[in-house]
Amino acid sequence: MKTLLRGRQQENRARAFLQRQGLKYRDSNYRCRHGEIDLIMQDGDTLVFVEVRYRRNRRFGGAAASVNRNKIRKLSKTGLHYLQQHKLDTACRFDVIAIDGDSEPNWIKRAFDMEY
Repeated sequence: MKTLLRGRQQENRARAFLQRQGLKYRDSNYRCRHGEIDLIMQDGDTLVFVEVRYRRNRRFGGAAASVNRNKIRKLSKTGLHYLQQHKLDTACRFDVIAIDGDSEPNWIKRAFDMEY
């Protein structure tokens, strides 16, 4: 339960950070059989799928390094599902917000391309 609460806190922190950067909130914790997308934001005409990663410290590579090939595949399929379910034909990208401990969020724009 503590992990879930910490995860929600970090997602809220990431959302506030992105809103301060000018992005508009659309949705959060979108789930389907392929996986979950933490935040869905709007950056101008671009729909942004955001993966929020938190690590207490940088041991074992830190938050950004925890986005592996398997996670990318799941996020890609979930993003495609979201677009299909909402009948959207729009530009989109995948960003990562990596947070290590109490450090400022590291915003990695266009962290990866959609994989099918």
